Amino acid sequence: MKIFFQHKYLWLIAGWMVATSVLGGLATKLGPWYFSLIQPPWKPPDWSFGVIWTIIFILSALAWMVAFNSRPTQSQKNTINILFFLNGFLNVLWSVFYFRMQHPDWSFVEAFFLWGSVLAIILVMWPIRRVAAYLMVPYLIWVTIAMRLNWETLVLNPGAY
Repeated sequence: MKIFFQHKYLWLIAGWMVATSVLGGLATKLGPWYFSLIQPPWKPPDWSFGVIWTIIFILSALAWMVAFNSRPTQSQKNTINILFFLNGFLNVLWSVFYFRMQHPDWSFVEAFFLWGSVLAIILVMWPIRRVAAYLMVPYLIWVTIAMRLNWETLVLNPGAY
């Protein structure tokens, strides 16, 4: 366990987690436009999104650490780093499209790329350490749910964007 917290990539991973969380949070503007949208009846309460994302980011950081502590090749490390930074960018971009630009149509299309980035991370981690890949599955499930929510919001609010 000691080596886990002394890992040389700990600051990189923590930085990704904090930057993605903070930038995504800053891009999320719950204003009059958002509150005027008709939401599906099954939509989770707004307060739960922060809790869910916190859990997902912690699991993602743990997955990254587990994979890196499993002695991947340098090529695998580079791929994981690139995929996580691409994922962070796509995560924030979704919030910019949806909340700041008020374009749930754009965010819906973009969500397919976000979903693909999570799947790519899982597939790269699978041969390195399966537990790392499994730690990413809640993220994939949540993005799938968010895509469905995004789609239903589009259907319920034609012309609101």
